[in-house]
Amino acid sequence: MEIALYARVSTTRQQLDQTIEQQIERLREYVTEQPEWRLEEKHIYLDDGYSGAKLNRPGLARLRERVTKAEFEVILITAPDRLARNYVHQMLLIEEFQNLGCQVQFLERPMSQDPHDQLLLQIRGAVAEYERSLITERMRRGRRAKLRSGLILPWTVTPYGYLVDPEHPRDARKVSLDPVKSEIVRQMFAWYTDPQKRRSLYWIAKKLSDDGIPTPRGGIRWNASSILGILRSPAYAGMAYSDRTRSVPSVSRKSALQPIGPGKSRRLAPREDWIGIPVPAIVSQEIYDAAQQRLDENKQMSRRNNHKHNYLLRGLVSCGKCRLACSGRMVRPSYSYYTCWGSKDPLRKMHRPVYAIGSIRFSGLGRFV
Repeated sequence: MEIALYARVSTTRQQLDQTIEQQIERLREYVTEQPEWRLEEKHIYLDDGYSGAKLNRPGLARLRERVTKAEFEVILITAPDRLARNYVHQMLLIEEFQNLGCQVQFLERPMSQDPHDQLLLQIRGAVAEYERSLITERMRRGRRAKLRSGLILPWTVTPYGYLVDPEHPRDARKVSLDPVKSEIVRQMFAWYTDPQKRRSLYWIAKKLSDDGIPTPRGGIRWNASSILGILRSPAYAGMAYSDRTRSVPSVSRKSALQPIGPGKSRRLAPREDWIGIPVPAIVSQEIYDAAQQRLDENKQMSRRNNHKHNYLLRGLVSCGKCRLACSGRMVRPSYSYYTCWGSKDPLRKMHRPVYAIGSIRFSGLGRFV
């Protein structure tokens, strides 16, 4: 009889207390006591550092795929919570395996069709799910306590212009400024707050791209949204915040031809919920406030300009080549049309997988121009 082994640990602490190797050793010892069982090395499936609260695990995915090919008849696991922390997920996986002719066995409590065993499995699954929720809540409270005391940083990705200790990336006491990138951030704020030239976000993005300045992710083309994110971040004025935003359902998308994505967007949380952690400032509070004032003014002007004209297909027209949203324009009161800026602007065009070849225009009644 061909069998498979599955083992999982989710956190670093679990890896120290009960390693993958310890689980596999226990499973191997049990296999040797069953003379009719045969185990091949390719049928040992591991998920090291993956939470049992989710089904999206690479080892589990390979296991489920091999079960559909009937490559083994039994799956051996140390305990039900190693398969899944959620009772519903446990039942889903066990039923899936059984329907495909593969049985699941646990070392700590062999499972049968006896009603008492089934009840015990349900109780164990409910307890495992409760423990996971309890651990999550304790970790959340502990994290908030450390944030309020200023011991850890609120970010998981270091903002552009800052450096952290590689050994302790969340230690707020060891954050410093990148000598080159911090100067680029200062220049961004200086450009945007210059009252004489009043440069736009797009102008700054194009300037940085033309000068060959790598983006925060190492790309070659900046976009206006990246500049906006930097100018809006209060960390550059010396105060990083946790819980500054919250997740809300998305109500719009960038283009009618673009997927809505995960269906979530970020919105500012109430000011009293923010937790501030001091960090080295790159710009003064006065410059930061000036940038916020201008951003707010531009936002108000944008709303006002968008409602000057009534476009028939507002927000519904996209370019079939580059998938960018088309903008409405009016040459004269009797003639309005939609145009794709991606066909003319290489900076915008670089941020789409398919490049625009020509401009697509529509009249106000949907007629090609």
